Amino acid sequence: MFEFIRNISPIELGAVLLILIALFGAKIVVNMAKTGGQTFKEMKNIKKTFTEAVEDDNDKPTKTNKEEPK
Repeated sequence: MFEFIRNISPIELGAVLLILIALFGAKIVVNMAKTGGQTFKEMKNIKKTFTEAVEDDNDKPTKTNKEEPK
């Protein structure tokens, strides 16, 4: 889906950044980048926590329904 991102050169990336700054202003672009970084960091933490929880559940032995002798 995002295969085109690999083909973007640094010059094209700079041009897009300049256009964003011209349209929205430097302060807003910096705030957007900061918020995006914080969101990415939080998503990594959530993924790590979820993965650890799943691995912990897989390590626990499962209970079997054995009938007790009478």
